[in-house]
Amino acid sequence: MQKQTIIAASSLLLAGIATVHPPVVHASEAMNSLRVKSNQQVNNLLRQGRKLVDAREIAKALKVYQQAAELDKNNPRIFSAIGYLEALQGNYRQAANAYLQAVTLEPKNADFQYALGYSLGQLGDNAGAAAAYARATGLDSKNLNAYLGLGVVLQRLGDYNRAMQAYQGAIALDPQNLEAHKFIGSTLMKQGRSREAVQVLQRAVALAPNDTNLQLSLASAYLKQGNVADGVAGLQRIAQMEPRNPQINLQIGKLLQEQNNLNGALEAYQRAASLQPDLVEAQAGVADVLMKQQDFLMAIVAYRRLIEISPQDAQAYYNLGTALKKRDRIQDAIAAFEQARDLFRRQGHKEDSQRADSALRELKKERS
Repeated sequence: MQKQTIIAASSLLLAGIATVHPPVVHASEAMNSLRVKSNQQVNNLLRQGRKLVDAREIAKALKVYQQAAELDKNNPRIFSAIGYLEALQGNYRQAANAYLQAVTLEPKNADFQYALGYSLGQLGDNAGAAAAYARATGLDSKNLNAYLGLGVVLQRLGDYNRAMQAYQGAIALDPQNLEAHKFIGSTLMKQGRSREAVQVLQRAVALAPNDTNLQLSLASAYLKQGNVADGVAGLQRIAQMEPRNPQINLQIGKLLQEQNNLNGALEAYQRAASLQPDLVEAQAGVADVLMKQQDFLMAIVAYRRLIEISPQDAQAYYNLGTALKKRDRIQDAIAAFEQARDLFRRQGHKEDSQRADSALRELKKERS
């Protein structure tokens, strides 16, 4: 949600780097000469880095800014630029470290705090992210995205009351902000307050009737509320709005499966898998529904397809073994369970590995 925002914000920071002037140094003439030379080097590096960023040569730009940081260790904007470039490449640990240096040097910069919160949130350090986002909102009470980011990480932490306060802060700044309405709806759903969630999401949908993600959230809220008719009608509308969107069909499948509408779920998963053949979740949904319908022959076909696109999926091998066993294909089932056991073991899932071992022992006993 916030990646484009952080990129935009950091771009502004980058744009200003080359114009940052070093402080006046009152020292001997020799020291002054050394500092001027060093600052010229830094400024040259910053100009070079800016050109590389504009050319989208991110890795090269990063090296240039790192060189500049070696020459000027007290310039927070250089570290912010490094954080931005690391985040662009998905290197969030390095990005967080760089932004931490930036906020250490300039703790009252709300943009730096926001960027640190974003990077920590991407790493799953929700408590650290919440602290940084909170500092950002304290420094800049009009930072809409900091409120949204704060709400997201607090929601992950299960602190729904504070998350709601953060989202309300965003709504106060922008009453028609769809993200804030959507997050408030999801927070209410997490709290089991589906009736209130429906009301919030209805208002959001009225603001953006063509937003399929909002429509999907509203349909989910209807279903959670027990209003199956409106929920299913909502899903049908969404399918008509974006019939060729694999992710939308995937989410429809999940919601219908939760309602035990297996036929509808299977159709949605199959549409999603047809539209995006390498979509693992969709193929897994197809296979799992077929298993629940006890169509073991087609489940075998579906699990084999799933393994083709996700060869390290230990659970897929386990489920394949179960389906093969149901078809009395004992030798093939043993091979599938052995593969599942070995993958579970290598992936550190001890209990699952033992589960596969138990299935193997039972099969081998039946065969003897």
